[in-house]
Amino acid sequence: MAVAIPSWNTIGFLPACLESLAEQGVAVEALVVDNGSSDGSVGYLEREGVPHVALPQNVGFAAAINLAASRTASPTILVLNADTVLEPGCLRTLLDALEGDPGLGGVQPRLLQLEGDPEAPRPPASARLYSAGQALTRDGRAFELGMGEEQGPRSHRRREVFGVCGAACLLRRELFADLGGYDESYFAFYEDVDLNVRARIAGWRFEYVPEAIVWHVGNASWTGGFQRPAADNARLVARNRLATQFKFMPASATPRIVAVEVGSLLRAARQRRFLTTLRGKLSALRRLPRHLRERRRLRSEGDVALARRWLGS
Repeated sequence: MAVAIPSWNTIGFLPACLESLAEQGVAVEALVVDNGSSDGSVGYLEREGVPHVALPQNVGFAAAINLAASRTASPTILVLNADTVLEPGCLRTLLDALEGDPGLGGVQPRLLQLEGDPEAPRPPASARLYSAGQALTRDGRAFELGMGEEQGPRSHRRREVFGVCGAACLLRRELFADLGGYDESYFAFYEDVDLNVRARIAGWRFEYVPEAIVWHVGNASWTGGFQRPAADNARLVARNRLATQFKFMPASATPRIVAVEVGSLLRAARQRRFLTTLRGKLSALRRLPRHLRERRRLRSEGDVALARRWLGS
């Protein structure tokens, strides 16, 4: 199993992540791709002898994962954020689930919200969910199922989901290679949604495997690396969400999408990030010809209805 870990100024989380990975009892081909960290992460990786690639600057989550995939050879790829900690037996459970169903393109563990010291013991049963799989709204927006909620019967049930969260998911290399990996133009945010959409159109399925548990802080690199993380987050989400919608949403959904995007601008104005959000949306519009070409290609090579059937409430 290959393990692709992008890292950017995550020295406070990497040791716990790598330690939990080493204790899985599964042979892994791990590679950390450091996105130009300035917090001593590279020095730590060198001292500990952790296989890694040190980049001079931040090329983004999508490009870092693609680079790690290109430099490994295992038939499965675990995409793993540096601010995660795996519970014992997680990898074996995910691998068994993926190998047990040839139609699955990927599987996702139960992601729990990690708070406080990443190396401190914590009971999984009392934690709140970070993600039980990805889902879509009727206007094509994506969200993490159960985020922030207490765990219940639904979060403990294995089931098919629209897609898998990029914080921790196990993908077939065949899927990754066929799709060309993550779309690097996204840089970060919605690149996993885009991969899920394209995989669905190509006929792949995804499953949520709650018996496998991973703890996740969420946005640890982002908040530690940018001067205005909330503004940059808003800009990239605004741009990348529209990009994904352009690629696969039906024309009949346009009024709903316009209403949602206008509403997002009003919220951005109240939160004093109107200009950054607007820049993100305008950037997506400038790339519209590229997105439309990709839309035509997806329609010619697969079945867009396979992704649209997951549009929810």
